[in-house]
Amino acid sequence: MRVTALHRHVLGLCAGLGLAGAMVHGAAAEDACAGQAAEQATVAAVLDGATLALDSGRIVRLAGILAPEPPLGRDAEEWPIATAARTALGSLALGRAVTVAATPAGADRYGRGVALVGVVDGPASLSEAMVAIGLARAMPAGEAPSCLAALFSREREAREKRLGLWAEPYYAIRAARDPALAEREDAYDLVEGRILSVGERGPTAYLDFGRDWRTDFTAVVSGPAGEALAARGVPVSSLEGRRVRLRGWIEQKDGPSLRITDPGQLELLDDGG
Repeated sequence: MRVTALHRHVLGLCAGLGLAGAMVHGAAAEDACAGQAAEQATVAAVLDGATLALDSGRIVRLAGILAPEPPLGRDAEEWPIATAARTALGSLALGRAVTVAATPAGADRYGRGVALVGVVDGPASLSEAMVAIGLARAMPAGEAPSCLAALFSREREAREKRLGLWAEPYYAIRAARDPALAEREDAYDLVEGRILSVGERGPTAYLDFGRDWRTDFTAVVSGPAGEALAARGVPVSSLEGRRVRLRGWIEQKDGPSLRITDPGQLELLDDGG
């Protein structure tokens, strides 16, 4: 799809009735996914598909999501889906009054404040709105389970409809046994598979999806994430044989791996029976 056609398609999605379901207004949305007390500001600029510059001079990133960005070594011109995400966020928020509520994440590694942002007289959650049109994926980072549930639901609907990034092979869900994972350096992926074995070394747990940990895909669960999973009734030791979906940044060290630092990065796909 050419850039101009893609942009027209994006703008149509933003204006269409299909997005209305993501635009939950009023107290119901605040109750489901609350941050700290909200402040009001005006969006002065849209920097990318998940980052806003406010009229106060603050830079904020939308909580719980990751918008498309060009992979390492690729120019923005080669990645029209990233430009489309920025265009879509601009159509929803640029020049409009918004509410901004800080989250427990505080700031990201670039110093940008991470916040729940809603448009006054518009979508109560810009994060949900962007996920609903397929121009962002859920990226857990300390959000409440109720907040993540809404994002996962919107993401699933967009994926089933093959909206936005979900129509691009680069963003396809990866099988844990897919050899191509060995080529995915510093990529944020969704990976599905059955956990073959669980190993624990002190507070860190290793979820192995193959028999050779030196070449097969492994998920590394941090101590705090393991404790949080146990508190939700899913101790790491119970995951052997379970089918799961993981999301996070792919690393290459003794085979492809993914670090789980937030319990929201792990979704159970079976009932454990």
